Amino acid sequence: MSIETFLQIIPLKYVLIYFAIINVIGFFAMLIDKQKAKRGSWRIPEKTLFMFTFLGGGIGTIAGMYLFRHKTKKLRFTIGFPVILITEIALIIYWIMQ
Repeated sequence: MSIETFLQIIPLKYVLIYFAIINVIGFFAMLIDKQKAKRGSWRIPEKTLFMFTFLGGGIGTIAGMYLFRHKTKKLRFTIGFPVILITEIALIIYWIMQ
């Protein structure tokens, strides 16, 4: 499917709103998980945090990770989140260039 066809089906405005929302959710998921970690209460599963990143919330989850200093000592987060984000950006650029 070309980018033009996709944007005829889903207008750019809605795509941008989606990315804004998923990034805000990812950001606050990192904040909430950090607060819960401090209190020793139930935590957000790591796979859920990765899911937010994978669904387009990489900027929000990475910002939350470093702003709240949460999961910064775990290599799978410090490497995994940026790798997912860079891969998604590369795929989007490739798709647009088609």
